[in-house]
Amino acid sequence: MRKFKAVLLSALLALTALPAAATAKSSLGEVREIHDGLLAVGIADEIRNKCDSIGARMIRAYSFLGDLKARARSLGYSDDEIEDYVTSKAEKKKYRAEGEAWLRARGVTLGVAEGYCRVGREEIEKGTPIGVLLRAW
Repeated sequence: MRKFKAVLLSALLALTALPAAATAKSSLGEVREIHDGLLAVGIADEIRNKCDSIGARMIRAYSFLGDLKARARSLGYSDDEIEDYVTSKAEKKKYRAEGEAWLRARGVTLGVAEGYCRVGREEIEKGTPIGVLLRAW
């Protein structure tokens, strides 16, 4: 009888843990649309900072970030969770490394303006998520 109670208790504990496990959220960075959106913003910012003939569409960028935040909220992330994620030094370091790898893959020599300008103009012309955040003059 003790074994039966122990097994029953274990089963009940396992069943009560299932809803919590099912509703557990992954890291915000694992949500592809949030990750890709933040990466696009970071790359666009790097391009505009390194290329004097390209600037940011700031209103569009703030709107885009607001949309990402709203999407994260709709997925159940709190304002505190979102803030903690976007201000995390570790996450910023990961995004920087990924953005730099993306730029190098596009032929950019880090720190050399011409490559940033070329890639920025290509992204603008294609209307990519990065390109819509930039403007050239």
